[in-house]
Amino acid sequence: MQPSPAHHDERLTAPRTWWGMAVLIGLACALMLLPLGTLPLLAGLVGGTALAGLLVSSYGSARVRVLNGALAAGEARIPVAALGEPEVLDPEESRAWRTYKADTRAFMLMRSYVPTAVRVAVTDPRDPTPYVYVSTREPEALASAIRAAKG
Repeated sequence: MQPSPAHHDERLTAPRTWWGMAVLIGLACALMLLPLGTLPLLAGLVGGTALAGLLVSSYGSARVRVLNGALAAGEARIPVAALGEPEVLDPEESRAWRTYKADTRAFMLMRSYVPTAVRVAVTDPRDPTPYVYVSTREPEALASAIRAAKG
C-alpha cells in the first residue's frame, strides 16, 4: 500500500561516528576500572557502553511525521492549518537559520548532522512562535506532505 502524499514519516538517527564514540567511552570506563580486577573491568565496559549508547539513541531518535493533518516534530504536534508555505532549505541556508538568522521564539527540531531542513511560518495569530524549523534528510518530501495535508 502506497502512503498518501499527505503522509511523511522519518526518523533522524545519530551518525555512525557517535556510536563509535559510545564504544570508546565504554572502553575508557573499562580501562579506569582495570586496577580493580576483571569483573569491574567488564562491568565498566558493558555499563559505560550501554549508558553512552542510551544517550546517543535518545538524542538521535527524533521523529518527523506528517499524519492526520498535523506536523509532528519531536514532541511538538502542530496542525498544518496553523502553518504557512513550507520553505526547503539547502545546507547553506539550513546552517544560516540554525545560527545567525535564528529567532529565539521559533520551534526548532535541529540536528547539526542533518544538512538540510524545512522552515514553515506559523500563521496562527494566537501563537507567538514565528516559524518551525525541522531538520530533515528529505526536505522536498516533507514540504510536499505539508502542502498535501493542507489540502
